[in-house]
Amino acid sequence: MPDGGAPISNMPQATAAQAGPPTRTPHRTGLLVTFLLGGLTATPPLAMDMYLPALPEVTRALGAPAATVQLTLTACLAGMALGQLVVGPMSDRWGRRRPLLAGLAVYVVATVLCALAPTVGLLVAFRLAQGLAGAAGIVIARAIVRDLYDGVAMARFFSTLMLISGVAPVVAPLIGGQILRVTDWRGVFVVLTVVGALLTALVWARLPETLPAAERHGGGVGEALRSMRGLLADRVFTGYLLAGGFAFAALFAYIAASPFVIQEIHGASPQTFSLLFGLNSVGLVVVGQINGKVLVGRVRLDRVLAAGLLVVVAAATALLLMSLGVFGEVGLGPVAAALFVLMSAMGVTLPNTQTLALMRVRQAAGSASALLGTSSFLIGAVASPLVGIAGEDTALPMAVVQLASALLALACFAALCRPRGGRAGAATGPGEES
Repeated sequence: MPDGGAPISNMPQATAAQAGPPTRTPHRTGLLVTFLLGGLTATPPLAMDMYLPALPEVTRALGAPAATVQLTLTACLAGMALGQLVVGPMSDRWGRRRPLLAGLAVYVVATVLCALAPTVGLLVAFRLAQGLAGAAGIVIARAIVRDLYDGVAMARFFSTLMLISGVAPVVAPLIGGQILRVTDWRGVFVVLTVVGALLTALVWARLPETLPAAERHGGGVGEALRSMRGLLADRVFTGYLLAGGFAFAALFAYIAASPFVIQEIHGASPQTFSLLFGLNSVGLVVVGQINGKVLVGRVRLDRVLAAGLLVVVAAATALLLMSLGVFGEVGLGPVAAALFVLMSAMGVTLPNTQTLALMRVRQAAGSASALLGTSSFLIGAVASPLVGIAGEDTALPMAVVQLASALLALACFAALCRPRGGRAGAATGPGEES
C-alpha cells in the first residue's frame, strides 16, 4: 500500500492538479436542482439550530438537567453520523433518488414524534430517529455533487452550497426565537415537519437521478465495507477526514453550548441569541463565498485550509483565556466577537476539507461521502455532552473543547495531508499556484 501520497485503486490516477473540467457542465444541473441540494445540506442546521433557542425552555418544561437536554442534540448528531454509513453505500448501489426519498419520508415522521414527546428520554430517542433519517439528505447531496463535478469546479460548487445552506443557520434560530413568542418548544418541531414535507415533495418532483445504472455497484455490505476500508487506507484522504471532523467538533461545541453561555451566563434573551447566531452564520457564508469566488483557482486549497485552521485555533485560544479570567471580567461583546471569528473561519475550513478529500475519489462517492459525514458527526456528538459537563454557569468547557478540537484538526492536517518526499496530490486544482 502506498504511503498515502497517491490515490488508492478506486481513485483517480491523475492528481487533482491534473484534473480535467467538471464531469458535467454546471448549467446542466439547473438552478432549482442547485437549490434543492442546498436544502438537503441544510437539514442539520434546520434540525438543530431552529431548536437551539428552546433548549433552556425544554430544560424547565421536562424537568431535566442541561446536560441531559443537550443529549437531544447529541442523539440527533449521532443518528446523522450512523445513518450516513448506511445510506451512502445504498445510494452507490440503488442510485441517489430512492434512498433519498425514503430517508426524507422517515425524517418527517420522526419530527412529528419529537413534537409529541412527553419526556426527555423519548425526545432523545425520537431525535436519534430524526438524525438517522435526515442523514440521507446530507450524504446523498454530497454524492450528487461528486457525480456532477470534479476538481476546482467541485470546490466552487461546495462554496455555492454553503451560500444556500448557510441561509438555514441564519434564519433557523431567528424563526425559532419568534416561534417561542407565540408557542412553546413543540411548535419548533411542527415548523420543521412542514419544511421537511415540502422538501420531500420538491425532491420527488424535480430532482433527477445523477448516478447512471451502469455506474452503480452490485455488491452488498461486504463490498461497501471493502470500499470504505480502501478509502481509509489512503493517508491523505484520512487526514482530510479527521481534520474536517475535529473542525466540526469545534463548531458543534459552539452550537451545543452557546445557548447557555449567551442566555444563562450573559443574560441575553432568546431573540438576542438568535440574532447573534444569525450574525455568526452570515460570517461563515461570506467567508465561504470569498473562498469559492476569490481564493479557489488562485491559491492552493491546502494553504487556504491551513490558514482557516490557524484562525480557528486563535479564536478558541482567546475564548479560553477569557473563560479563565485572564483579561478580567468580560461582557458579551468580546465573547461574541471571538465566536464570530471562529464561525467565519469555518467558511474555508469545512468546504475545503470535503473538496480535498473527494478530489481523491472517482468511484464510490456515496461511501466516501458517508465516511466524511460520519466522522464529523460522531466526533461532534462526543463534543456535545463535554461542553455541559461543568454545568450551565461557566463557558470554560466550551472553550476547552473548541481549542482541543482545533489543535487536533491542525495536527491531523499537518501530519497526514502533507507530502512525503513530494507534493500532495490533492493539494491543488487546475490553475492554482504551486
